[in-house]
Amino acid sequence: MSLSSSLFTAISAILTERGGLAVVSNNIANVNTPGYTREVPDYQESPPNDLAGLQFGTGVTLAGIQSIRDNVLQLRLNQEAQNQGRLDTLSTGFDQIQPLFNESSGSGLQSLLSQFFNGFQQLAANPTNSGVRQSVIQNAQSLATGFRQTALALQTQQQNADTAVVQTVTQINQLSGQIAALNGQIGTPSAPSQSQNALVDQRALLINQLSQLVDVQAIPADGSSLTITTNGGSLLVVGNKSFNLTTQPDPTTAFQHVFSQGQDITSTITGGNLAGDIQLRDQQIPSLDSSLDTLASGIASAVNTQNAAGFDLNGNPGGNIFVPPAGVPGAALNLAVAITDPNLIAASADGTPGNNANATALANLQNQPIISGQNPINYYSNVVFQVGNNASNASAALSSEQLLVQQLQNQQNAVSGVSLDEEAANLVQFQNAYTAASRVATVIASLFQTTINMVGG
Repeated sequence: MSLSSSLFTAISAILTERGGLAVVSNNIANVNTPGYTREVPDYQESPPNDLAGLQFGTGVTLAGIQSIRDNVLQLRLNQEAQNQGRLDTLSTGFDQIQPLFNESSGSGLQSLLSQFFNGFQQLAANPTNSGVRQSVIQNAQSLATGFRQTALALQTQQQNADTAVVQTVTQINQLSGQIAALNGQIGTPSAPSQSQNALVDQRALLINQLSQLVDVQAIPADGSSLTITTNGGSLLVVGNKSFNLTTQPDPTTAFQHVFSQGQDITSTITGGNLAGDIQLRDQQIPSLDSSLDTLASGIASAVNTQNAAGFDLNGNPGGNIFVPPAGVPGAALNLAVAITDPNLIAASADGTPGNNANATALANLQNQPIISGQNPINYYSNVVFQVGNNASNASAALSSEQLLVQQLQNQQNAVSGVSLDEEAANLVQFQNAYTAASRVATVIASLFQTTINMVGG
């Protein structure tokens, strides 16, 4: 084996170890970079040379730079990101709804309900007192205002969720476009392996961000590219082309539905922030609206019916205290008091001014099953309980999901994250190898000089 061959072998070691040092340097530089995956140099022995029946090594080459990834862990993280995104939106939504039914702070309807029916009890004790009668009307107005404000606040929350649907779809389209662009760059033959690794890291980070917005699945295609679809099969990315989702208002509700290539996919979305907003808008808030409407309609109808059974202070048959609801839907939002004259409250059951039998009957409505087989206070208490229970369950589920995601991230960091201790050890290893190869090259150069001097002498 010639000195030239030995020198080339030493030089290959120097260049290769220099590449290893560059990899370690890059790992340390990106220790805090989101989505960065630890890289390792891929050393391969160079093909040996045959000489007189003997094989001599020709050194080492840096075949490439590999990123250490666990695709199964990444898949799990993306799946759990979808659940976390949905639960996070639901929990935030319930936290905003819960104060509307916060009875402990007096901001709910329960105190107004009690005050309204207690007003009839006070009227029964003094059925001809004009001040007490005026108080009954004021209590009715306060109750109607409370219903309207709560219903309006729920309507606002529902509209906010609808707005969030449009905003989330815009974000999904932006991320899909970025992923498609990266798909087009990844796998380009002219790109070095380290650049490829960086592009794959960026794509993985974007897919995880996309998973927080909507349920997605990534399907490998042609070796390096990925096809991204929703779990329902709607295309988001194919190769270097993205497919935008769109929103269109529903002709009945005017709320925005999500479309993919002309097909309504709203009901098929099951994960991410988008699913949480749709669930709040189309299920949770309408359920509360329906309960409030049932309560408002039931109270208005029962009170009007009972008042019509008695006689007012003028001896005339009683009329409506509340404006009769046009139907159960919208009853809470449109609840209003029909009278302003306190003399029109029918406290008497026989037409005599001092009779209080009908006022007592009106007061007793609070203890009668006039709302879906329950009295008004119990029915409303069940609504409050359901709101609190939903908020508690969503918060507990979110905490559990966050813990699971953290555990998966820790596992991923153990595999793919940069350990400064490990990189420090690699740094010493590559440095020593580089120094040793340099010494070999120096010795061979010295031998060259000796040989030249011998020949020249």
